[in-house]
Order: sequence, then C-alpha cells, then structure tokens
Amino acid sequence: MEENEQSEELSEAEEKQHVKTGEKSKSRRRVQKCLTCPQCGKSFSHKQIQVHMKIHTGEKLHTCDQCGKSFKQKTGLKEHMKIHTGEKPYTCDQCGKNFSKANTFKLHLRYHSGKRPYNCDQCGKDFFRTDALKNHLKVHTKEKPHICSLCGKSFTELAALKKHQKRHSGVKNHMCFDCGNVFFDSAQLRRHQRTHTGEKPYKCSHCDKSFSQSEHLKTHERVHTGEKPFSCDQCGKSFARKGHLKGHMKIHTGEKPYRCPPCGKSFTSSSSLLNHTRNKCLKSQSAPPTTQVFTNSSAPPTTVNERVYERKLKT
Repeated sequence: MEENEQSEELSEAEEKQHVKTGEKSKSRRRVQKCLTCPQCGKSFSHKQIQVHMKIHTGEKLHTCDQCGKSFKQKTGLKEHMKIHTGEKPYTCDQCGKNFSKANTFKLHLRYHSGKRPYNCDQCGKDFFRTDALKNHLKVHTKEKPHICSLCGKSFTELAALKKHQKRHSGVKNHMCFDCGNVFFDSAQLRRHQRTHTGEKPYKCSHCDKSFSQSEHLKTHERVHTGEKPFSCDQCGKSFARKGHLKGHMKIHTGEKPYRCPPCGKSFTSSSSLLNHTRNKCLKSQSAPPTTQVFTNSSAPPTTVNERVYERKLKT
C-alpha cells in the first residue's frame, strides 16, 4: 500500500516535471522566433532571419561554377546544378515526363488532376499557380505596367512584353527538328511539337476530353461552367470566346468585310457569306465565287484561301 502511494507521488512529481519541461520547450521556441526583420516586420528564428535578410539585401553568395549564375540559398544552387548535369529525378507516372525540380513536378501533377487551388475573390476564377492568380488580378485593376518602347502597347506581365518585343525584332531562333518550322520562343515551339507527338497533357476535369494547349482547355471548360468572360461594352452581351465578341462588335460598328463578288452583297462574318453562297449565289451562278475581304472601304479586296473556302462549301 505504501509502495503504491510512493509510486503515485513519484508519477505526480514526474508529471509536474514533464509539464515544466514542456513549458520550457515552448518558451524556448518563442524565444527562438522573437527576432524581427527591421525591413518588413516579420518574425524569425536567428538562423531563419539570416536567410530572410538576403531577400532585402539581394545578396547571392552561392555561385554556379558552370555558368556563373548566383543564388541566395545553397538549395537554390543545388536545384540549378541539375540543369547542367541533366538530372531529372522526378517522373510523372501518368505521362512519363521527367523533371529536375520538385516544385515543377508538383505543379505538373496539378495539370493532370485538374486541381486549381488558387481562387480569385473578385470573379471566382481558379488557377494552378499563385503567380497566375497574381497576374490575373491585374485584369480587374486594369493594370498594365509593362510598355513596349517601339509601339506603345502595354502588358500586364513582363514575360508577355518580352515575347511581344521578339516579334518586332523578327528573330525566330527556336526550330522544330521534325519539320523545320521556326518560332519566336520555346513555349511556341513546345506547343507546335505536340502536333507531331500527338500529346494532349491538358485534361478536362468535367469530362474525358484532352487538349494539346492550355488555352484550348480553358475555352472548352466554359462549356461546362457557363462562364462568359468577354462582354460587349455597347449592349452588355457576354461571350465565351474573344473571337465571338469580335464578330459581334461588327453589328454595332456596321462593318461588313466579307463580300460576295457575283452579287456584291456584304456580310459581317465569313459564315454568313458561306450560307449566302450555298443558298442563293451558287444556285444562280455557274462558276463558284471567290471570297473577298475588305479591311476598309478604300482598300482593294484580298482573296481568302480558296481551297479552304471550297472545302467548307462541300461540307
């Protein structure tokens, strides 16, 4: 009985000691995270703040001995070195594609799953990446800080401006080795190469359809969501595609660039002209007409691709 009382007293003492130790460890953790950054006010441990301060100072101590590129952290250099070694340890089990970086691999897996964890609080649109959401928000603020010095066109993203400027230079240094076509940038080349490989990495989260380009997937998904982001500023009518809005605007401007040469009648769209030629002109004319487009009232007509036109007429 005495032994039991003694063991109970010991266990109580141990428990008190354990509580005290736990309190000490918690207070130690609080002490560790009490250092405040004088630049932005965030709190860090002693080790963390040394790494964090490099963001403000721009200090990059870790340099690649292959290309001279510098990094703030050793881990950044380690990841970068895989570019030179060709190491790609992360493999997608769905499409077999390999990646050198873990974060790039995780992002790639999202495209397969269709998960878009970053949501716009203004329009409800979802995104795969935080930077994509950040750039999207500029659509609502109408912010376009990146201006082309050659033509004055402005862009929401710096990358979009750089891509645009390549078109002014006319330099196409990305070549497809399958067909010899050349492109302004690597993204254009990658999209093109899928026409050879048949790869369709962008899967619809609502149905079984797959697409070779992310833009095509976005447009397709609007069929399921009913989203119509392109609105007419004249009448308020909304459209799922930008091209549909562009065609609709001709109703307001009165522009009719598609003219039927046999009868001289003009139309706002090529589809309206095709319907006209099928139902009226082809029945009354022995020779099929050529489609002509006027860019403005004074300019001479330019002939649209006749083979495409004839192929449409046969369908």
